[in-house]
Amino acid sequence: MTADQNIVRLEDYRPYPFELESTDLTFDICADHTDVESTISFHRKDDEQNELELDGVDLELLSVAIDDRPLTSNEYSVDATKLSIVDLPERFKVTIRTRIYPQANTALEGLYRSGDLYCTQCEAEGFRKITYYPDRPDVQSKFTTTLIADSGRFGVMLANGNLIRDEVTIENRRRVTWVDPFNKPSYLFALVAGNLAVLKDTFTTMSGRNVELRIYSESHNIDACTHAMESLKRAMAWDEVAFGREYDLDTFMIVAVEDFNMGAMENKGLNIFNTSCVLASPNTATDAAYLRVEGVVAHEYFHNWSGNRVT
Repeated sequence: MTADQNIVRLEDYRPYPFELESTDLTFDICADHTDVESTISFHRKDDEQNELELDGVDLELLSVAIDDRPLTSNEYSVDATKLSIVDLPERFKVTIRTRIYPQANTALEGLYRSGDLYCTQCEAEGFRKITYYPDRPDVQSKFTTTLIADSGRFGVMLANGNLIRDEVTIENRRRVTWVDPFNKPSYLFALVAGNLAVLKDTFTTMSGRNVELRIYSESHNIDACTHAMESLKRAMAWDEVAFGREYDLDTFMIVAVEDFNMGAMENKGLNIFNTSCVLASPNTATDAAYLRVEGVVAHEYFHNWSGNRVT
């Protein structure tokens, strides 16, 4: 380990002094940048702690407000890794506007653009490259995510949770809102925007709910996703039989793209895979390749309970 790498010791752990009640995110995706507005509701857990520290890296800070009151630059401090605000009430709402440049994000952490596809990778500490936030796994929140882009630019605009709104504004911009009603840490946040083909199916849970299943991929790969879909349904059924764990959202989505920088990621309700972990065609795939796809799909699905809900 080099001298400039931070050593994280268990003995230094301290619980985060604020409780998050909700997180609302709006992404305004433009051709050369993306503006992010985050509204986070907090309350203090410790009466003696009055300084809020939020992680942030490679962000262009546009504005900060507390309970809708814009702050002047002398009411907060910001450096290369964090935003700090003091003199806060017991309960408050922070609204932060940042600007990021996904096309210049060569680290492939946070929100990045590859070709015409926008994609996220937030594990382990990528969310801090999207907005200022307590980017640590012991801090969890319910998320509402709104994506805005020029109408017709993206056929697919996805985020965690259930889709509650998809409309075109009078400015001819498409506005899509997703709500994830379950608490999750920021490393499980996901966003995908692009033009992808989709394979659709359904799964009926043990209580009789119908869950929509979707696998998205490039159009030339979608025919090779059938085995992954069948593997997903088998994994969902096995989790119910073995552990009584019923899937808890209305939709489960897998995005399998060639430009994803990890093998696979278990983001809540929106798994993102490299195509190498999903595609299987009888003309080209070996038995071992089929088994690998089934294993990876099941592994990431099982994280919905043994990981996402109990982090």
